[in-house]
Amino acid sequence: MSQARGFLPLQIAVLTITDTRTEAQDRSGKLLVERLTNCGHTLYEKQLVRDDIYAIRAQISRWIADDNPAVVLTTGGTGVTGRDGTPEAVMPLLDKQIDGFGEMFRVLSYEDIKTSTMQSRAVAGVANGTYVFCLPGSSGACALAWDELIVHQLDYRTRPCNLVELMPRLRER
Repeated sequence: MSQARGFLPLQIAVLTITDTRTEAQDRSGKLLVERLTNCGHTLYEKQLVRDDIYAIRAQISRWIADDNPAVVLTTGGTGVTGRDGTPEAVMPLLDKQIDGFGEMFRVLSYEDIKTSTMQSRAVAGVANGTYVFCLPGSSGACALAWDELIVHQLDYRTRPCNLVELMPRLRER
């Protein structure tokens, strides 16, 4: 990282998608809030919603319709069971997919969980000028995604390039 450029704090929303956890039991959401605030970003809002395509889509739609947050992080609902619907909820909202995020997440995850990583449908993209990252529900997966990928791309000082420097151009048509 280059210190030549200053850090630009972003407003980030966190959405936990769960049919079983309460706010008190939400380790993954709490981990993401802790990580983003510890590195200088601001929590815009944190919510829990049930694993329902329309509930997920409604909450994310509210956030992306606003000028803030700049980033939405979701945790949960990215597996392959019948209840896992996060990608189906989010993909129609995306203007652009960031395919490299899911690809890199699975490469890194392979080091920890081997072939079980193929069950992950972690995705990311841009929706109305807002970055959206959909992470698995485990706190280990959230830590891996944040620590190895997201934190660097949400830091303006990261070279040779980062997602923050592209933000002014996300709504170009």
